[in-house]
Amino acid sequence: MRKAFFLMFLLLGGLGDAAAQSVTREEIVALLAKGPSKGSETAPVTIVELSDFQCSYCRSFWKETLPRIEEAHIKTGQVRFVYRHFAILGEHSVAAAQAADCAGEQRKFWEYHDKLFASQGPFAFTKQNLKRYAKELGLDNAAFNQCLDSGRYAQKVEGETGIGKVMGVRGTPAFFINGELLVGAQPYETFQLLIEGELEKAKSAKSPSRR
Repeated sequence: MRKAFFLMFLLLGGLGDAAAQSVTREEIVALLAKGPSKGSETAPVTIVELSDFQCSYCRSFWKETLPRIEEAHIKTGQVRFVYRHFAILGEHSVAAAQAADCAGEQRKFWEYHDKLFASQGPFAFTKQNLKRYAKELGLDNAAFNQCLDSGRYAQKVEGETGIGKVMGVRGTPAFFINGELLVGAQPYETFQLLIEGELEKAKSAKSPSRR
C-alpha cells in the first residue's frame, strides 16, 4: 500500500528526480500503463506513448501509423495502447494536455485527443479554442470549462512529463513497448516487427518447456 502511494505521488509530480530513481524501471512503466487506453486489458503487448499535442512528429504518428496499429493489433486483442503526456513544447502543450484529461472526465479522451491532433497549428491550443473543441464534441461545457480553468490536471501533466524524463525520454513521440523504449515517429513496419517479437515471447512463455 505504501509503495502504491509512493508511485501515485511520483506521478503527480510530488517527488524530484532523485526520489523517482529509487523506484524500479518496471514499476514506473507499470504506472505509466495505467493511463487512457485502447484495446484489451489482457493483451500480451502494451504500448505506452509519451506525446505532445503540438509535436508535428506525434501528429504524423497519429495520422499515419496509429490507425494501422489499431486495425492490425489493437482490434485483434494483441496490443493495448496507452497515451501519456510529455508536454515539453510550451504552455499551449501543457494546456492541451490538461484539456484532454478534462475531456477524459466525460469519457471523451480519445475523441478530444483526435480533435487536438487534427487541429494542430499556430494558436490552435489557446484556452478559447480548447473550449470550442469541447463544445464541438458535445461535451458538457460548464463542467469542461470549470475543469480547464481550475488547472485540476496541471500537476498530473507535470508528473507524467517528469517521469518520462526520468525514464530517459528526451523528445516526442516516445514509446515503451512492453517496457522497451522506442523513440521517434517510426514507420508502421518498425512497430509491427517489435510487436511480433513480443508476441513470440509471450507464446514461448506459455508453451511447456521441452526436454
